[in-house]
Amino acid sequence: MPRERKQQSRQQERESDLQERVVYIHRVSKVVKGGRRMSLVALVAVGDGKGNVGLGMGKSTEVPLAIQKAVDDAKKNMFHVPIAEGGTIPHTIEGHFGAGRVLIMPAVEGTGVIAGGPVRPLFELAGITNVLSKSLGTNNALNIIKAAAEGLKQLSSPEDAAARRGMTVSEMFVGKEN
Repeated sequence: MPRERKQQSRQQERESDLQERVVYIHRVSKVVKGGRRMSLVALVAVGDGKGNVGLGMGKSTEVPLAIQKAVDDAKKNMFHVPIAEGGTIPHTIEGHFGAGRVLIMPAVEGTGVIAGGPVRPLFELAGITNVLSKSLGTNNALNIIKAAAEGLKQLSSPEDAAARRGMTVSEMFVGKEN
């Protein structure tokens, strides 16, 4: 029993660090024999500000229930984002999802988060403080934020890249000037 309590308390502690932000709520309708049946779709981003972030979507006929389902889904789908010095990303990347394409570029200290509406909460909850992004293609919020998430999943830290090549980080950057 004490072991289970420790695991539960650790899980609750991890979840208490998480912040959640509703990206958008969309009303959809389905035409049935008796008329229109309204439903709501909620898109939520969840993150701890230390590089862990997740996206989730929930559907329901009521807003609070849709948001709660989206939060649960986001907690299940969390991933880690490598963050470089200065609160930026290690390198430029382009994320794709459906017709949505998002170009994400590192920025110097003091730039802030320069990103469109749906993508901004994703960066802020991940703990990225200096980044430039541009949405290319669609203006559908769901596809844009999923494209940004795919781009963030593809990021690799210098340590990971050096390990893949079988060298150290200092060997990888020999001859480079800052």
